[in-house]
Amino acid sequence: MLSNKTREFLAQTHRGVITTTRKNGAVQLSIISCGPYRDGVAFTVTSTRSKYWNLKRNPRCSLLVSNESWWGFVVLEGHAEILSPDNTPADELRLALRDVFRTASGEEHSNWEEFDQAMVTDKRAAIIVVPEHVYGTAM
Repeated sequence: MLSNKTREFLAQTHRGVITTTRKNGAVQLSIISCGPYRDGVAFTVTSTRSKYWNLKRNPRCSLLVSNESWWGFVVLEGHAEILSPDNTPADELRLALRDVFRTASGEEHSNWEEFDQAMVTDKRAAIIVVPEHVYGTAM
């Protein structure tokens, strides 16, 4: 569970680096835009990205969220919940992707119908990193 202070930091700071595990056991780092969502931190990804397939195979992950100066940061160690077209009803996924956009960008989209179509075309999924352990200097 995220503390109020941590949730506030995550709502203001959208720079993240997600660590996933490759098939061969090596780690992969990916830069993402993210924000607090449900019981964790969320971002979107296309189903063609390695981080998506890494998380489907092994949901264990770590997410570093940092402010611009790198002096304030939070690390979430936990697992990823994946909301995708193959496991989430279309309307639920559409609304989740909208919510993740809002939290990761801090703004509203100018054309939600266009956004929804782009999410379908891109085969986007919402990834929620649910922490089991949280630490950092911004807590």
